[in-house]
Amino acid sequence: MNIETFREWCLTFPECEETLPFDECTLCFKTAGKIFAIIDLNNPESVNLKAEPEQAIEWRETYSDAVFPGYHMNKTHWNTLYFDRSVPDSLVKTMLIHSWKQVVAGMTKKKREALLQQWSEQ
Repeated sequence: MNIETFREWCLTFPECEETLPFDECTLCFKTAGKIFAIIDLNNPESVNLKAEPEQAIEWRETYSDAVFPGYHMNKTHWNTLYFDRSVPDSLVKTMLIHSWKQVVAGMTKKKREALLQQWSEQ
């Protein structure tokens, strides 16, 4: 997995934007203003992704050399995924979609339904 491919995947989500809200090297991908992926541009070999707590633990156990509790994040809800380790690209994409859906699930019903509809039409 390379960061450009990951970036392209992120930008396919409805209302996705790239921002640098914390500093010039912490790239965040947001949908409707909510962060679903964070990458340190000085060290782009990993990404922080949101996950449902039980799923986060399962991924950490299954891919113990590549998935860890979220670095500088709430460790219950965020994982840090290292791209260059044993995780296939298909799982990276699954984890990205899961992260996006976790963020969207916390939005108002109207906004959630609109975003999910836009995403299903792609």
